[in-house]
Amino acid sequence: MKASDVRKQFPILDQEVNGHPLVYLDSAATSQKPVQVIEALSDYYRGYNSNVHRGVHTLGTRATDKYEGAREKVRRFINASSTEEVIFTRGTTTAINTVAVSYGRANVDQGDEIVITYMEHHSNIIPWQQLAKEKGAQLKFIPLREDGSINMDEAKNTITDKTKIVSTSHVSNVLGVINPIKELAAIAHSHGAVMVVDGAQGAPHMKVDVRDLDCDFYSLSGHKMCAPTGIGVLYGKKEHLEKMEPIEFGGEMIDFVGLYESTWKELPWKFEAGTPIIAGAIGLGAAIDFLSEIGSEAILEHEHRLAAYALERMSEIENLTIYGPLEASKRVGVITFNIEDVHPHDVATVLDAEGIAVRAGHHCAQPLMKWLDVSATARASFYIYNTEQDIDRLVEGLVKTKEYFTNVF
Repeated sequence: MKASDVRKQFPILDQEVNGHPLVYLDSAATSQKPVQVIEALSDYYRGYNSNVHRGVHTLGTRATDKYEGAREKVRRFINASSTEEVIFTRGTTTAINTVAVSYGRANVDQGDEIVITYMEHHSNIIPWQQLAKEKGAQLKFIPLREDGSINMDEAKNTITDKTKIVSTSHVSNVLGVINPIKELAAIAHSHGAVMVVDGAQGAPHMKVDVRDLDCDFYSLSGHKMCAPTGIGVLYGKKEHLEKMEPIEFGGEMIDFVGLYESTWKELPWKFEAGTPIIAGAIGLGAAIDFLSEIGSEAILEHEHRLAAYALERMSEIENLTIYGPLEASKRVGVITFNIEDVHPHDVATVLDAEGIAVRAGHHCAQPLMKWLDVSATARASFYIYNTEQDIDRLVEGLVKTKEYFTNVF
């Protein structure tokens, strides 16, 4: 399917912003939603809105079938062994916090190590900071190469027999770099540690096979992969999840409740307290259908092609610095940059006046900003609905931005 044909499936893109056709280059923050997902949500609320699992009436049965059907779609999408290993959450943040609190508190002790990298999103830093403080553990960081990729020689030195958890992003939300998860997992396992993966930027863009990666936990957010906001997934190996305690308690996750003691339901429901995110899960299932029809390989190939074109075009602009690998094959469609003497927020403001949406700021990655020796950056992120013409518009806007600030100052 051509990008121009894919684009037609996204109603929001057919509009003007500030008198210009919209160019949406902020998919790393949240992707747009195809009509199939919008219709799936509408169908649920119009046709069979009901709670799941608890009712025996027709609407409840339909809702339950769709909800649990979405879980099976996730299982196939990430190649989990069983739906017991697929837990619906509010998103990647909730998923990582669940691992840190439930698994971490039970398995990390004083003097143990937790290993992450400098490129992590705050959602994959702060939970481990809090766990390390609570347990008296040491938080360690794997050094990066000059281009922002993980230094695997240093990874081997950083991960030791004291390491209990290794956690890193599948793809950096700033650098766009694709991390060698399978290799890191092998190192972690050789020292008896578990491998936790922040897949928020990985799952939307490439094939995810949790069994091939051999990660112990993998998390993703639906809203970055064409699904609604407020829905995500925690994958965990069954051997871990069975031993872990839930961190939320209430209805639906229980087996038996007495006055002083209670027992929990089996996987995956013991981690899904209360009324679950029914519409969100159904929307996620529709998004997976949509992405699967295009194909993960085709999505990544498209992004590599756009990244290569963008890197070539943007490198022609003087005094523009691009962060991360300059080889398109090492990244997804995320390009973070700065223009000398122009604040990223000013860049984003001028581009917005041209109808071009990009992100500016620290991107919830302040330690990485410090490592890059900058306070903030601008970021253009591409997805399945973007084209080379969008990149041409971006480059034209960046040239205009440079000219504007050169003439003003």
